[in-house]
Amino acid sequence: MTTIAIIGAGPGLGAAVARRFGREGFDVALISRNHERVGGLSADLADAGVTARGFAADVRDRKALEAALDAAAATLGPIEVLQYSPVPHKDFMRPVLEIDPADLVGPIEFSLYGPVTAVRQVLPGMRALGRGTILLVNGGTAAVPHPDRAGTSIAFAAESAYGHLLHDTLAGDGIHVGQLVIPGAILPGHPRKDPAVLAEALWSIHRTRHGFRHFADDLDS
Repeated sequence: MTTIAIIGAGPGLGAAVARRFGREGFDVALISRNHERVGGLSADLADAGVTARGFAADVRDRKALEAALDAAAATLGPIEVLQYSPVPHKDFMRPVLEIDPADLVGPIEFSLYGPVTAVRQVLPGMRALGRGTILLVNGGTAAVPHPDRAGTSIAFAAESAYGHLLHDTLAGDGIHVGQLVIPGAILPGHPRKDPAVLAEALWSIHRTRHGFRHFADDLDS
């Protein structure tokens, strides 16, 4: 059996994705800074018949993230799907004229160095399997930068460029890279941005393996 590793797992989108992929037979590695949260989420998923384990790591701590992914593969099995979807810190969202170089360190570590670290860690295993999927989940500023959210706008642009390069480079290896852009907030009950609906969209990206960028909703909504 193979594994989906969800980086930035929480009770909303992460839990919904875990349930959706779990129904298809995937084991689930839940990675978050909060070990108690992913531990509790693992127990909830177990009650639903999904094999899941929690692993603690801050995405800005390269060694911790590498260790968590290694532990996930050793505990659950090869990582076939990697989802990178941590929620950016609010202090990354400052107006463009108020930021200085130091203000961009956190966003870049979070949205670029984090996914680069994660991808490099799981890529050998995907190549050994002969298949894999990398899913990047971003807010609307990944597609349209916003002057009041400069940190995430800049960092998401870098993450998007990295993902698109991976998409083009890894296709011949049987590894698909896709990005889901979610404009605005994730909203329970929303016809397009409910966690379960978004989880279905991510499953579809994994299954159909078509194109790089996908939109959960209209950008002006």
